[in-house]
Parts: sequence; C-alpha cells; structure tokens
Amino acid sequence: MEYGLDVPTTGEYADPRVLAQLAGEAEAAGWDGYFLWDVLLGGADMFIPVLDPWIALTAVALQTTRIRIGTLATPLARERPWLVARRLANLDQASGGRVVCVAGLGFREADFSAFGEESDAKVRAQKLDEGLMVLAGLLAEERVSFAGDHYSINQVTLRPRPAQSPRPPIWLAAGWPRHAPIRRATRWDGVCLKSYHQDQHKPLTPTDVAEALAYIHSERTSDAPFDVAVSGESPLDVKSAREQVQPFAEVGATWWVEEGLGWTLDEFRARIQAGPPRR
Repeated sequence: MEYGLDVPTTGEYADPRVLAQLAGEAEAAGWDGYFLWDVLLGGADMFIPVLDPWIALTAVALQTTRIRIGTLATPLARERPWLVARRLANLDQASGGRVVCVAGLGFREADFSAFGEESDAKVRAQKLDEGLMVLAGLLAEERVSFAGDHYSINQVTLRPRPAQSPRPPIWLAAGWPRHAPIRRATRWDGVCLKSYHQDQHKPLTPTDVAEALAYIHSERTSDAPFDVAVSGESPLDVKSAREQVQPFAEVGATWWVEEGLGWTLDEFRARIQAGPPRR
C-alpha cells in the first residue's frame, strides 16, 4: 500500500508557498502522494480564499523530487479537456513524470451553477466521459480528432508530451455503492473511493471496500495494473493509525489517502510530520 494526502486549497491553505513547503515536509516524512482540492468556491462563506490547484502544483513539483502529485479531483465537466491535457503534460514534465490525473463529476453543484455552467449530473457525466477520451487521446497519441455531443477537436497534436509514456495514469473519483461511476473508473487506471458509504452515510469499512473490489474485478476487462485508493482520517499516533489502515490493505486497497477536511493547517502538518501508517 502507498500513502497519500488530500490537501485543502482554501482558507489558510490558499497560498502556493505554504502548500509547497508542506509538500516538502510530506516527502521528507515518507508520504507517497500529495493531492490538492480542485474547487472554485470556498463553501457557504463566499469570502474564504481559494487557490488554483494548478498554480500550487507547479510550486509543489519544483519543491519535491519523489512524491506523486495531482488534484483530488478535477471536475472535468467544468473544464476544457484540452486545457487540462496541456496542464497535465506541462506538470508531468516539470515533476519528472510524477503526475496522477484524478477526475470526477465534482461534488459541489455551486461550482457549476454559480457560473452558468451545466449543473445537471447526467449531462456532467456525459461531458466527463467525452472529456476523458479527449484528454487521454491528447496525452498519448500523435494526432487526435474527436467529435462528440459536447466536445470536438480536429487533427490536434499536443506538445510537449508528458514525461510518462504513454500518459500519466487516470483515476476516477467514485462513491460506493454507486455502480455507474465505478464502471467508468474500471475503464481507466484506478478509482478513488469516497470516504463515506453513499447510502448508509457512514465511513467506508474494509468490508465495503472488499465488496467494491469484487464489483471492480467483475467489470474489468483488462489485466493491467489498477489502483484502488481509500481515504479517511487516521490518528496522530502512527501505531493506532496503522491498526486502522492495514485492514484496507488486506482486502486489496493499494492507496490510503489521508483527508485534511476540517483540520487546521497546524493540525494537518502535525499528522503529516508523524509520517504514513506503514506496516
């Protein structure tokens, strides 16, 4: 199992220098991944500052040498997929091939509706599927054409290419037991399971993750590597954190992602500096 961090970009975290420094501390403490929120609005309080994750990730890439980096997750339906492809390729070059592309529908409707973007979940899902095909094509292929209901490109070549070949891995955010998002993820390279069971509204258990993995295996048509990331909050005491996290590794999860939701910067820094809950 590898160990990542889900780091806010709002409030006191909304400073690329702070996030770059925190990433350096995370790498020194032995964490394997550093993923930033991708939101437009800070929540109910419209005056909370929000940092663009791509600006922060550039600073993070230049501050670190080993840790995997990306967003968690980019709502691709409110983006132009060719612009995301260019950002990913540039960031992958800057980081020496350490980018993971994590995409999803977007959890906050206001990030769409407040700006006149399409907020209907079904339409966003259609745009996500099309956007993923455009994105993957531009990152991996020499010349790309695509004609869909929402996006169209004609004979486009992306330069520079990403450092990773054929492209950075693509993971999809999904909630268990919602089958459609899980099926979408099985067509790509990994899934980031939301930390709460979508029907029972309680934290995912190892049993829940085992059920999700069984469904994933039943839907996968490829034997290529496939990452399964689970997330949550573990205690500051690493021994106790290890006892919480290891059952997820035992059922087959490949990543544990420590959430920073509700933590102050000082609290999250202390958890980060304590190190990941490795066996």
